[in-house]
Amino acid sequence: MGKSKIFIVEDDVFYSKLIHHKISMDPDFDVQVFNSGQELIDNLHENPQVISLDHTLPDYVGLDLLPIILQKCPNCQVIVLSAQNDVPTALKLMKAGAYDYLIKDNEAVEKLWLLVHKANERSVLEDEINVLSNEISTKYNFKDYIVGNSESMQSVFELLKKTSQTKINVIISGETGTGKELVAKAIHYNSTRMKKPFVSINVAAIPKELIESELFGYEKGAFTGADKSKPGKFEEADKGTLFLDEIGEMDLNSQSKLLRVLQEREVTRLGSNKNVPVDVRLLVATHKDLYQEVKEGRFREDLFYRLLGLQIILPPLRERVSDIILLSNVFIKEFCKENQIALKTLSKEAQQKLNSYMFPGNVRQLKSVVEISVVMSDGSIIGPDDIIFNESEKLENLFVEEKTLDQYNSMIVKYYLNKHNNNVLKVAETLNVGKSTIYRMLKERKV
Repeated sequence: MGKSKIFIVEDDVFYSKLIHHKISMDPDFDVQVFNSGQELIDNLHENPQVISLDHTLPDYVGLDLLPIILQKCPNCQVIVLSAQNDVPTALKLMKAGAYDYLIKDNEAVEKLWLLVHKANERSVLEDEINVLSNEISTKYNFKDYIVGNSESMQSVFELLKKTSQTKINVIISGETGTGKELVAKAIHYNSTRMKKPFVSINVAAIPKELIESELFGYEKGAFTGADKSKPGKFEEADKGTLFLDEIGEMDLNSQSKLLRVLQEREVTRLGSNKNVPVDVRLLVATHKDLYQEVKEGRFREDLFYRLLGLQIILPPLRERVSDIILLSNVFIKEFCKENQIALKTLSKEAQQKLNSYMFPGNVRQLKSVVEISVVMSDGSIIGPDDIIFNESEKLENLFVEEKTLDQYNSMIVKYYLNKHNNNVLKVAETLNVGKSTIYRMLKERKV
């Protein structure tokens, strides 16, 4: 990291030399001196970390100059120096965004030395946070982060754009492994809350006896083992986003307490009577039909309508077959890069094998299969033998949705053609059908 730029704005030549000498004692500081407000303005493009600003200059006073500085350099920390102990002016400056207000007394230079260091640390930290936020925003760009060219995914992208423009609640639905948490992160990091926390919790993974303490926190001594106070997920996500995965698994008692928090916008830790205000955008996900859960009495109707906002339904991978190879190539590239492996590619036969599989575990399973294939392949080409599925699944994964008999026949024949490397005689023998049947299906493009 380079030196921090420290600007000194002071029309008293002797005093400016005194400050410059002191601040320049730190070798990590690049110190520049200006004698007027206009000189400073002309050089703000250099983005200083800290400015020591004399309140009374020949052409500006601090109250007029401060807004100009902060508009051009939002992360710059401005320390205002004045010969007058003017409390009302000091309060106005602090309210307008000054880092601190310092009286020019005998100890002012020493105090300024300490303040410049503290202000610089703050400025550098804010710069790092902004850089990180921008990187995250780019990383979670909808179409770069959530991959898919299929028609069903284009509809999802359109809904995601709408979520970033509002504060509306979002219910993300889809089978296990379709990427519900990825969508929640993309929503958060493309919203106005992107610089604030994203907190995720899987409701199904927490025993119902502990869900309240996890969500709302607890005080020391609230229960056996609570040897210190701990904030809950709502407090951790304050000003940011809280993602509750598998909300449909929450018991009715916890649902009632969650509803109260959403209505009152405050939480009460276990063992405390103090209400803590929280400002949280709530995103929830489920693989269940919440409306059906309401009808069957397993989910509170009032909570359902409180959560109900924009619903994003993620399609299972079997309904977006055209995305399988696209996703596979992304996973291969990521895995090779992370493990410092030369980039590998899928052979045509390997692609056909992937496209013929139903992936009951959806995108999550595809990623696992592809990563294993990279490890299993010896050369730069991933062949069909490197693609390994869970043998316990075999044909049962073909029957996860209703199809006609002809459609199932085509799927079964396609499965065995891939398994036996398009050996028609072997497939006909395995299925106990004439080879002419297989050839006819190939000719009619049914497989």
